[in-house]
Amino acid sequence: MNTASGRVAVAVSGGRDSTALLHATLRAALPLGLQVWALHVHHGLQAEADAWEQQVRLQARRWGAAFLSRRLTGAPEAGDSVEAWARRERYRALADMAGEAQCSLLLLGHHRRDQAETFLLQALRGGGPAGLAAMPALAQRRQITWARPWLQQPHEAVQAYVQRHRLRHVEDPSNADGRYARSRLRQRVWPVLNAAFDDTEATLVQAARHAAQAAALAAEVAAVDLPPLCEDGALLLAPWAALPPARRRNALQAWLTGALPGRWPQTLLDRLIDELPGRRGGQWPAPEAVLRLYRGRLRCVPAPSPPVLAAPLPALDLSTPGFVALPGWGGRFEVSDSTHDGVSPALLQAVRVAPRTGGERFHLAARGLARSLKKQYQAAGVPAWARQGPLLWLADGRLLYAPGLGVDATLRAARGEPQRALRWCPDAPGPRQPGG
Repeated sequence: MNTASGRVAVAVSGGRDSTALLHATLRAALPLGLQVWALHVHHGLQAEADAWEQQVRLQARRWGAAFLSRRLTGAPEAGDSVEAWARRERYRALADMAGEAQCSLLLLGHHRRDQAETFLLQALRGGGPAGLAAMPALAQRRQITWARPWLQQPHEAVQAYVQRHRLRHVEDPSNADGRYARSRLRQRVWPVLNAAFDDTEATLVQAARHAAQAAALAAEVAAVDLPPLCEDGALLLAPWAALPPARRRNALQAWLTGALPGRWPQTLLDRLIDELPGRRGGQWPAPEAVLRLYRGRLRCVPAPSPPVLAAPLPALDLSTPGFVALPGWGGRFEVSDSTHDGVSPALLQAVRVAPRTGGERFHLAARGLARSLKKQYQAAGVPAWARQGPLLWLADGRLLYAPGLGVDATLRAARGEPQRALRWCPDAPGPRQPGG
């Protein structure tokens, strides 16, 4: 583990396990000349939270550790549990504090029973190998090593350490609150399991290790299978469908994880596995996005924004590199310097913005015929969702730019001349598709 900075951080809630870990870390680190930081997160969920923060602050000072604290703001969104929100925000706050303290190593006080509980909770939620793997002993995130040095230690060993050193710690009442899944597991299920089966804790942790090995193998296989199946962010259906069933599912799962902006339901994977083979087109809703199949390519595109009636705009000056927002149009134009296929800045000093109304004609090639936008989109293989956005017209009535196609070929500047490239960028969550 990297302690090259001479500093190590410990996440300390004030509870028994984290208090013991802070004490043990200080006993080991101070003789080595390492500075220890106690990092505390004030969740604001309990009336006693202020007192807990003060206790950890005083304890850290008395034992010789530096101290940092963060108070969480905000609240869970609709559909998000308090537990999930608190866990997500806690880890974000810990990472921020570790960065502020210049600590590249952050210790967490989870022990073997915590690991067994996490495995059970994931199993009850229908988790796959990655979820059943529970908590890793080591992980790298945000240039920080997150370590759980006591993950193989039984609950009783931590309790004995606390008693031997007479460590004062807080008792979180939420640990006995039946509204929370982990609390129900501890209060109602764990005693029954221990009474019915030998070595319950160790056996479940062993199962978590097997799941971790399976998850690692799946990730390694996906790393080999997925690159040849992708092109410009899209999944190529024909080579994907040629994979054996298990690798096909594994590759699709890996692609979805990289393509979608957040967490997605397992039912989406199941539906795609059933419906994608043999399909030529279609779309599937996903969190904050839409999956669209067109000409053998599956893409993730941002979920469309509600339609907005755009107000008429005065002539735009797009001759200077930068971004030009279009209120009411749900996006902005990006203007950049270019060496080819761009437009002379002089032509961009006064352009008109308008929606498609039908009948517009466009040149894909400088010596080609002008054809309807619909036919040009079809010829270029531009899917319907990439055609959305405003058209740009010159003052003399010539169509200059169409989203998904780019600049009309007859209006492109000659090579060597100053020119600007145009790109329409829709405002929407999730991954942004390249424009024309």
